[in-house]
Amino acid sequence: MGAAGGRARGRAGSGRAGRAGAAMPMYKVRPFHRVGGEVLAEQLPSCMYRLPNLHRRPATAASPPPQEEADPSLQALESRQEEVLKRLYELKSAVDGLSKMIQTPDADFDVTNIIQSDECSPLTTNGADLDLMLGKDYGALKDIVINANPSLPPLSLLVLHSLLCERYKILSAVHTHSSVKSVPENLLKCFGEQTKKQPRHEYQLGFTLIWKDVPKPQMKFSIQTMCPIEGEGNIARFLFSLFGQKYNAVTSTLIDSWVDTAIFQLKEGSSKEKGAVLRSMNAALGKTSWLVGNELTVADIVAWCALQQTGSANAAPANVQKWMKSCENLAPFSSVMKLLK
Repeated sequence: MGAAGGRARGRAGSGRAGRAGAAMPMYKVRPFHRVGGEVLAEQLPSCMYRLPNLHRRPATAASPPPQEEADPSLQALESRQEEVLKRLYELKSAVDGLSKMIQTPDADFDVTNIIQSDECSPLTTNGADLDLMLGKDYGALKDIVINANPSLPPLSLLVLHSLLCERYKILSAVHTHSSVKSVPENLLKCFGEQTKKQPRHEYQLGFTLIWKDVPKPQMKFSIQTMCPIEGEGNIARFLFSLFGQKYNAVTSTLIDSWVDTAIFQLKEGSSKEKGAVLRSMNAALGKTSWLVGNELTVADIVAWCALQQTGSANAAPANVQKWMKSCENLAPFSSVMKLLK
């Protein structure tokens, strides 16, 4: 028992001695500033960097304060900024000048002068290049084929057909599709009697009207390569383009606007919409002889036919009544009026 206890105490004592001898700091840093065995306190800076104090000595006339030389890159940047500001000022002046010329839609901006500046020659003396419009096909007559429903005949297309006959040599024909049971006699003879038959190659244009059960008029002039043009207004625009009339952007936009107004509001709209269109027409016709300027356009043709088909002609205002008489004095309109009786 005594021997065992002695051995245990011996092992414990040797362990403590070993651990005490192994204890040492992880690292040790020696002082770099030592004078006479003492470590001097290191002088720390009071600011990040130093600048010369210009206010320490009062400036005199004999010794002006020192001036630093301007950086060339800074001078270039300032010159560029001045140039940009100068250009911006010039652009602002140009925009201000344009704003005085262009009015807002709510202002009293009269485009009559712009419209009247269009130089339009009479329809019967001008024409388009049919090869360019309809495509060039050697040895074949250019045919325009229109499908229309006899329950609602497209009167504007009949007026345009009569006008085209005054400009081109047209081979006209009227047929009836099997989808239609009966067609009134006046519609079968809407192109008149074709008494003078000439060889096909002597005509410039073929115009074929087929009375067919279709929801809206359809037109094709290239059976193989062209999708049909649908809608009376769209077909009327195309046929009128064969006269070769040229308009500026303002006039073309007004013509398209009147065509759409006649088709979708005057012809298919409610009574309130029709009344609003008649008032707009009356105001426009108080300034010019026709709806757009002083020459007949497709807008007049489509609007006149829409008034005839809807029965709104009798309730039209004074200027519209006068305009309608001007239309009816032209032979193509008077011939179509016979179909309405």
